[in-house]
Amino acid sequence: MTRQPTDSVSAAGMPSGSPALKIGPLHIQGKTLLAPLAGITNLPFRCLIKECGAGVVCSEMISAKGLFYNSEKTLALLATCPKERPLSVQIFGAEPDIMARAAAEISQMGIADILDINFGCSVKKVLKQGAGAALMNHLPMSQKILEAVRRATPLPLTIKIRSGWDASGSQAFALADMAEKEGVDAVVFHPRTATQGFKGHADWDLIRRIKQQTALPVIGNGDILTPSDALTMLNQTGCDAVMIGRGAMTNPFLLGQVEALITQGISLPVTVSDIFRKMVRLIQLYVSHFGETTACRMLRGRLPWFVKGMPGCTEIRKLLSRITSSEQAIELIQNYEYRLSL
Repeated sequence: MTRQPTDSVSAAGMPSGSPALKIGPLHIQGKTLLAPLAGITNLPFRCLIKECGAGVVCSEMISAKGLFYNSEKTLALLATCPKERPLSVQIFGAEPDIMARAAAEISQMGIADILDINFGCSVKKVLKQGAGAALMNHLPMSQKILEAVRRATPLPLTIKIRSGWDASGSQAFALADMAEKEGVDAVVFHPRTATQGFKGHADWDLIRRIKQQTALPVIGNGDILTPSDALTMLNQTGCDAVMIGRGAMTNPFLLGQVEALITQGISLPVTVSDIFRKMVRLIQLYVSHFGETTACRMLRGRLPWFVKGMPGCTEIRKLLSRITSSEQAIELIQNYEYRLSL
């Protein structure tokens, strides 16, 4: 599919009368979902994105085996708070019984509004376990997992898939059909192959085709970096909602901007001051959740995202990657904002 230039899409192209997103019995107030990103979509980051207007946020990948063995590291990833709801919790694994136990445990915790199964991760350590995108090469095992998890949880159940291991999308179509038959409630589709990783372009035409094939809600994912990108995807593919990952790492307002464009037909401007304000807010959320020392160590790799592409950002990115205190980080941000205002 040939995409229209994103700057040509306006509120006039907004889908009219678009129904609310419904996943199983759950009615979603919005059309945007934050993608699950390992090492990124922790509780502080999810809260930030939710504050900026996202419809649904998603946890990092949760290892079913880690839950089975009561891993403290895995359990820590399940930290949540009421203000981030609705929350989707994503699990990964390759053994039906262990996946079912993880689904049941998460359901009993009462922390999740949606349970998602990862069929798309192409990171080597996940593939070696036979999990993630590896399952798209083994559809009989995928079916067993879907059956076991569906029996184990009453939660709305979604799957996140890629195109598969070739560009045709045939494995994605087969898995979506299987998911519908096994009682899955929605499909999240990132139309890149497992070997692509995040390279090249997502083939949005595959989203259109899978939407035509299935009666399930389809959530499109891939290459949404601006609000108009999201509108283009919705218009060109007919998908029911969009999931955004990397775009939110540099612009925490992106999902909220998409919501405003879709529901109100307005373009919400974001200034550099807005970005700096959210950087400070993220520091506060990290320190509150992780403590000063751990927060600063983690933020060294997070804060530089937000200033990428800004004038003279090279030096501030270096300085932010070496912070030792939240006070120092906030001072660096304030000084940089002042310099840009001159």
